[in-house]
Amino acid sequence: MVTSPEDRISGLDIWSGPVRIAPLDGGMTNRNYLVQDSARRCVVRFGDDIPVHHISRANELAASRAAHAAGISPAVVHAAPGMLVLDYIEARTLKAEEVRQPQMLARIVPLIRACHHDIPKYFRGPAMIFWVFHVIRDYAASLADSGSRHMTLLPSLVAKAEGLEQAAGPFDFAFGHNDLLAANILDDGKRLWLIDWDYAGFNTPLFDLGGLASNNGFSADDERVLLETYFDTAQGEAQMRRYRAMKCASLLRETLWSMISEIHSAIHFDYSAYTVENLARFNEAYYIFQHAVRT
Repeated sequence: MVTSPEDRISGLDIWSGPVRIAPLDGGMTNRNYLVQDSARRCVVRFGDDIPVHHISRANELAASRAAHAAGISPAVVHAAPGMLVLDYIEARTLKAEEVRQPQMLARIVPLIRACHHDIPKYFRGPAMIFWVFHVIRDYAASLADSGSRHMTLLPSLVAKAEGLEQAAGPFDFAFGHNDLLAANILDDGKRLWLIDWDYAGFNTPLFDLGGLASNNGFSADDERVLLETYFDTAQGEAQMRRYRAMKCASLLRETLWSMISEIHSAIHFDYSAYTVENLARFNEAYYIFQHAVRT
């Protein structure tokens, strides 16, 4: 017998009295609900492992707990197979235009630093490495196996990824969020929170910085401010080239993610249009990467 999400939620023994359940918008790999009982509000996330997207719910749970211990994410209230219950934060999600503002960026950078450097102090158990170039190669192989309509693009995109991987080194490593959309940053009026750890894992910090910039429409000036704030120093052209390579990798991964989702996702969303949008953004960033001054 198939049990509905609402029945599964109501059947948990963590509630005080009757509960009110309302679906939440958003969630590209999850179904999310806001639940109110007599004592508190929680967010309930439903989602299974998604191997084709390298999503492990055990890893998401471990990262969520470590992020809470590091003081940057809400507490885990309950976990069960395919279900994660989190403390509800009374806050609003940021918008891309806000992320670009210098005053907000000055608040976001310490949050990213805390993710990169504090979460490993609290993370327990096996940890994933979210190596974007491996993800890109695996996506390309999965697309080929599935007979994707984008088959003819794959050899060129994989070749570009190989060049980007060479250009982006040498690499430093930190614990990455790896999905820095504006919607994953909350502002409660006093402080910021970082949520949604589906893709969390060790990575180079430049991937998160490039992802933040590409996801939120940063200008070249915005990018320099971001890097100078994060690293506490002006960035030379060699470092900027490494950064541009990782930004391209971030956009290429998002493009291939969308191509994969066209085939495998059951969520109602126009992935075809999202693929076109991200491929155009990747091509633009790759052109800038190719033609930037080298030192």
